Parts: sequence; structure tokens; C-alpha cells
Amino acid sequence: MIQEDASGKRVNLQAAKARTQRTSPIKVGSIVIHLLLILGAILMAAPFLWMILTSLKTATQAFSVPPTWIPNPVAWQNYPDSLQALPFGLAYFNSIYICFVVVASQLLTCSMAGYAFARIRFPLRGPLFILFLATLMIPLQVTIIPLFLVMKQLGWIDTHLSIIVPYALLNAFGVFLMRQFIKGIPIELEEAAIMDGANRWTLFWRVILPLLKAPLAALGIISFLSQWNNFFAPLIMLSNSNLYTVPLMLNLFKGEYTTSWTLLMAGSALAVLPILLVYIIAQRHIIQGIQLTGLKG
Repeated sequence: MIQEDASGKRVNLQAAKARTQRTSPIKVGSIVIHLLLILGAILMAAPFLWMILTSLKTATQAFSVPPTWIPNPVAWQNYPDSLQALPFGLAYFNSIYICFVVVASQLLTCSMAGYAFARIRFPLRGPLFILFLATLMIPLQVTIIPLFLVMKQLGWIDTHLSIIVPYALLNAFGVFLMRQFIKGIPIELEEAAIMDGANRWTLFWRVILPLLKAPLAALGIISFLSQWNNFFAPLIMLSNSNLYTVPLMLNLFKGEYTTSWTLLMAGSALAVLPILLVYIIAQRHIIQGIQLTGLKG
């Protein structure tokens, strides 16, 4: 009995040692990965934290050497001063309504174009789709001059139409996202509707569109973030300060010789707040939208 107990204990110890050897590398690897992720998160959050802290400093504290992280005293007055120094209320209104119009238009045009590329057979469908996707590789800086000339011929320079219409009508990523999702919808649903007498328009509105809630939500959020941060195109197209969006209004804090850094940081914090709220509330849809681009097709 003693020999059997000793043998059994020896076997149990060897089995526990083997399990420890198998799990240790996994635990060490997991710890290393989490440490790297935490370090990356700190590095990514540091500029945002510095912006918030600088917005609460006085001008003297902002340029102190060595730099200080914690403001003392806290200059809460920077926030109302930044709102009073420039017409931020008008800029917020301009950005909100431009984002609303562009996002609503993109959701409609991208879903319709994605359905056409996914389900309707027409000549040169494949090459046209590839050509359409190729526009994703062309930066705006390359096309801004011909776009400016077109807007000038239409008489839309220094109007919001110059920064609404081009983005509302064309979003290659949105069309690609919609096409990929629609390709994953069973064709039998449409065939059953056709048997009931539905035409192509009815198929889109009654069958396909209700199934696109998830990708449409993801596209809407991504488009909103992109339009809210749009700086380059409005800078070229707009010259009237009453038409400025939030990014352009923030740029006015930068003078020819001096920059009001504390007010600029306060205004930037107020400008980031809507984006931050949208991302926190809808980050699940953003991640889902990125995952949907990998569907079959």
C-alpha cells in the first residue's frame, strides 16, 4: 500500500509538472502581449491627455521649463474664453448639418450601388467595380485641383455644396462594404420575393435594405467621423469664416506670429468631444463594419 501510494504521488507530481511546463509559455506570452498593449494604449492616450491638461493651464504654465503635467491653478476659464473668442456655435452648426447631409446621402447611394454591383448583371460590371475601388488609392491631394476647377465652373466655390456634393455622391469604401455584405445574403430570399411578383426596386427596399442595418450603422459612424475631421477640402473650397467648419475654426487660433495654445487646446477638446462620444457609444458597430469587409465576394 505504501509503495502504491508513493508511486501514485510520484505520477501525480510528474503530471502536474508537465501541465505547468505546457501552460507556462502560454501565460508568459499572454502577459507580454498585455504589457505591450498597455504600453501602446498609454502612448496613444498621452497626446490626448496632454491636450486636456494644457487646456486647463495658464499661458505661463503651458510654456514652463521643465514642463509640468498637472495645472496649478486650474484655468477653467479657457473653455468659455475659447467659445467667445471665435464663433464656435456657428462652426458646430455647419459641421453637424454637413455631416448629417453627407452621411444620409452616402447611406442611400452606397447601398444602392452596392446592390447593383452584387446582384445586377450588366456589361463591364467587374472592371467597373475594380476601377471604382482603385479610387481608394488616389489621395485627395492629387484630385483637389480638378475638383476645385469643377466646383468653380459650377459656381460652388465658397459654398457648402463644394464640400457636400463630392462626398455625398462617392464613397468607394461604402460601396465595397455594402457589396460584400449583400453578397453574403442568400439569393433565395430574392427569388421567393420574385415569385410573389416583386420587381427590382421592391427587392431592394423590402428585402435587402432591412437586412443592411448593421453595415449601414457602421458606415454611418465611419462617415461621420471622417466628415467631422475633414480639414483639407474645406480649407481649399471655403474662404468665408461664416461657412467654416469646426476644424477650420480651430485653425484661426493660430496667428501669423503667435498662437493661443491654451485656447487652441480648449477648443480642440470641445471639438473632440462629439467624436469621442460617438465612438464610445458605437464602437461595436465600427468593429463590425471592419469585419464585414471580409465577407465572401
